[in-house]
Amino acid sequence: VQLQASGGGLVQPGGSLRLSCAASGKIFGGNVMGWYRQTPGQQRELVADILNNGAANYADSVKGRSTIARDNAKSTMYLQMSNLKPEDTAVYYCKLSNRGIDFWGQGTQVTVSS
Repeated sequence: VQLQASGGGLVQPGGSLRLSCAASGKIFGGNVMGWYRQTPGQQRELVADILNNGAANYADSVKGRSTIARDNAKSTMYLQMSNLKPEDTAVYYCKLSNRGIDFWGQGTQVTVSS
């Protein structure tokens, strides 16, 4: 399984961004996909994750400002973020957990700055 994350960039505070994560390879049903983020010197933290049936879970820090979605037919996951804050600056990684195995994408940088 390979994951390709995209959509990061530089955005002003209060702006919006949509991240995408395309999965390829042999993926079984019942998997979980998620977005994590990491800043230098900090542990990677969960931003949001979503089950195969669409049930989603969000970190308190992004709740109400972000929407996670997935298109199972395209094996693609999205994260729409709005009202971005400087503290959202991080490298964002996507993850797919499938049959007890975790697969990670390469990360995409999100920088929120004026």
